[in-house]
Amino acid sequence: MLKFTYEALPARVVFRAGALEELPRELARLGSRALVLATPEQRPLGERVAALLGARSAGTFAEARMHVPAETARAACAEARRLSADCCVAVGGGSTTGLAKAVALELGLPILAVPTTYAGSEMTPIWGITEGGVKRTGRDPRVLPRTVLYDPLLTLSLPPALSGTSGINAVAHCVEGLYSEAANPVVSLMAEEGIRALSGSLPRVVRDPANVDARAEALYGAWLGGTVLGAVGMALHHKLCHVLGGTLDLPHAETHTIVLPHAVAYNAAAARGAMRRIAAALGAQDAAQGLYDLARSVGAPAALKDLGMKADAIGRAVELALASPYYNPAPLRAEGLRRLLENAFEGRRPEVHPEA
Repeated sequence: MLKFTYEALPARVVFRAGALEELPRELARLGSRALVLATPEQRPLGERVAALLGARSAGTFAEARMHVPAETARAACAEARRLSADCCVAVGGGSTTGLAKAVALELGLPILAVPTTYAGSEMTPIWGITEGGVKRTGRDPRVLPRTVLYDPLLTLSLPPALSGTSGINAVAHCVEGLYSEAANPVVSLMAEEGIRALSGSLPRVVRDPANVDARAEALYGAWLGGTVLGAVGMALHHKLCHVLGGTLDLPHAETHTIVLPHAVAYNAAAARGAMRRIAAALGAQDAAQGLYDLARSVGAPAALKDLGMKADAIGRAVELALASPYYNPAPLRAEGLRRLLENAFEGRRPEVHPEA
């Protein structure tokens, strides 16, 4: 008999080309002195947003870093206090949104997010901070952005290669949502639709980066992926990527893209219904193979060694992945995880693990 729990997360979403124009009006719902956050590379966009806010901008902090180093989070909090900011505007991808969440966790400031990638973290109450080579994560309703402005025009500057990997990171949210311990019919429908939208649009974005319709479809899929990520728990794939990213400082989206087909293969026999839905949304015969082929179609890297990972780090990654228990459809066993990571390290086509 069907049984589930579904809890919708409160968030206001404005989605349209040109949505950035709504920023001053939307910010008025949250506060009057916004600290604008960005990465060093996106400082010009951060300053453009601050100018658009005019007197409502308290200042710009363009020091967001991948995986949210604790020292960066402390510096952002100090700047927010110094400027008497009463809210944050996060402009950029997961690194910037993650920094805003760290500020919200410490100071309780509401967040307005303006995504420029397909990260999806703007739709979740999940935070992550890296300190001492270990990435800690948690869930707290205080860090969920109150308002999100999705403007496909802001993704036009995202390079094709990064568009592909950022989009497959969003696919990963949908994939693991389908075999989550907390999966439910509403979120599963969103997950399937997200995979369909992203798998259909990402190759078009990479071939024709100026195609606004393809960009909008990809951003729509990323919104669905982020909503899935925020609504249900994840499993092996996300655990491995947090370990690889936080401990080895590997790039977030590329790591997710490489690991995903292998994590899905590991879980294939233990989550057959989810695998059928993933394959159907991809238009493929097999979920893991279809995900691997999607990554190849957008020119994404296939091997962790190409990201700078060393072979001797595989053992440490397995140990960390097994260090704290968490849900996964298939039992977590050291031998199977090592083989999974070896395949991802070398960039081989995924296999179905006997442990699954």
